[in-house]
Amino acid sequence: MLLHGCINGYIKEFVLCGRKDLDTDHYAMEKLKKRVLEYLAVRQLKNTLKGPILCFVGPPGVGKTSIGRSIAHTLGREFHRISLGGICDQSDIRGHRRTYIGAMPGRIIQGLKTAGTKNPVFLLDEIDKLNKSYHGDPAAALLEVLDPEQNNSFTDHYVNVPFDLSQVLFIATANNLGTIPAPLRDRMEIIPVAGYTQEEKLHIAIRHLIPKQLKEHGLTHKQIQFPNDAVQCIIGKYTKEAGVRTLERKIAAVCRAVAVRVAETQQKTADDEKPKKSASEMGEHEPVKKGEEDVVEVLANQEAAGLADTFAHPPEMPYLIDEHALEDILGPVQFEIDMCERLSQPGVAVGLAWTELGGEVMFVEATKMEGDGKLTLTGQLGSVMKESATLALNWLRSHAVECGITVVKGLDLLSTTDVHIHFPAGAVNKDGPSAGVAIVSVLVSLFTDRCVRSDTAMTGEITLRGLVLPVGGIKDKILAAHRAGITQVIVPQRNEKDLKEVPTIIKNDLNIILCSRIGQVLNAVFDGGFPDLDRGVEVVPSKL
Repeated sequence: MLLHGCINGYIKEFVLCGRKDLDTDHYAMEKLKKRVLEYLAVRQLKNTLKGPILCFVGPPGVGKTSIGRSIAHTLGREFHRISLGGICDQSDIRGHRRTYIGAMPGRIIQGLKTAGTKNPVFLLDEIDKLNKSYHGDPAAALLEVLDPEQNNSFTDHYVNVPFDLSQVLFIATANNLGTIPAPLRDRMEIIPVAGYTQEEKLHIAIRHLIPKQLKEHGLTHKQIQFPNDAVQCIIGKYTKEAGVRTLERKIAAVCRAVAVRVAETQQKTADDEKPKKSASEMGEHEPVKKGEEDVVEVLANQEAAGLADTFAHPPEMPYLIDEHALEDILGPVQFEIDMCERLSQPGVAVGLAWTELGGEVMFVEATKMEGDGKLTLTGQLGSVMKESATLALNWLRSHAVECGITVVKGLDLLSTTDVHIHFPAGAVNKDGPSAGVAIVSVLVSLFTDRCVRSDTAMTGEITLRGLVLPVGGIKDKILAAHRAGITQVIVPQRNEKDLKEVPTIIKNDLNIILCSRIGQVLNAVFDGGFPDLDRGVEVVPSKL
């Protein structure tokens, strides 16, 4: 019993230590930390546990790579990173046969040799950016490496001897799951890593980024100070990202500007405070009277102490960074919220999209002119979004009367009208099943000559029968809406389960409306709504 109690105490202490290390190195990321702690706990209970295959998926700059180092530190293992971006030869994984000139082992065996142990932590970085070529498919070669049932006898072509990889902890990182082959994706445990909220970025900057940049630039808190308001100004007006890399670069730019001021101030102070030549050096020696020697020595010591203090704390310090200083150093504001200005006329709505860089706010614009019913779509749209636009237009044609649009009897809504739908930022390819409700809203706004609410963004796909279908990337989209100053978000009813992953502080700032039909969406995005839309809809209870 005593031994059992000691073992339980040791396991508890080890898990608590792991939690402390993860919290120290990274802020937020609770879901990811939870999975790592589960592995630590099971690893202590059973030493023969096979290493899991974890895959962290998220936008750049959210800490996927750095948390791999923290996991290795917590486990007390060696860490080795393998960059897979751009690899197009399976020999990089399996190695070359020794019959070839210049043959060498694959990156897996080379990594084990570098780490000097058989159970390191391997980080397979950018696993979604593997390429195929006539040299083979490296993604297919990774199938054996990342399969817990097969990698206990992995054979490198150069070594030509089976090697046990089951004790290696493999961690992969990716920005987009869509480019990872399905068999390879099936062998990994996918852990999504979403972008940071504004509050989380503030804590990360204060706890990690600012101390790191001060150390790298040779500055101290006695020379420069970043108030919370200044950091929030950088986050809101000079960055627009899911991660914190741009935020770190902006902080580094401020530190460099202050470092120049500090160096110039110290040089000027040194020139002004340079001690004057003594009378003996000038050839005008005058004898010092008895009793004045101590006074001269004291004055000399005070002068030296004052000069040293001036070097340590130059005048006008510390430099307090405020909004005016940021404008002088970083230039004018780069990102301004212009929702009200862009939505001040009919035919404009705000949608939400998911990209490899996180969530994005996407404007949808529409106009009409005389014609013969032609639909024009611009903005580098993919086939899925083109189908969504066609669906939205045909739904509106069949529900024009309910939406309050005057149509001449016997004629179609588009009999004498052409419609042009445009998605700005035409240089960027756009595709995906999440713009349906936004296109419907912009068309209704165009034909009814009513403006969509400027504080509302929406996401969701539609059907010809007026249903709103669920979409992915809800957390990233809501975070993007919050960054853009949106206060009301329209989300499909069947995505209610995904709202549990959204931080509470974000949900408290937003009015999230769940909709299952297009009529509910239009009633939410237009002041006054459309009372006739859902009047004839009969809900039939299930008999199951």
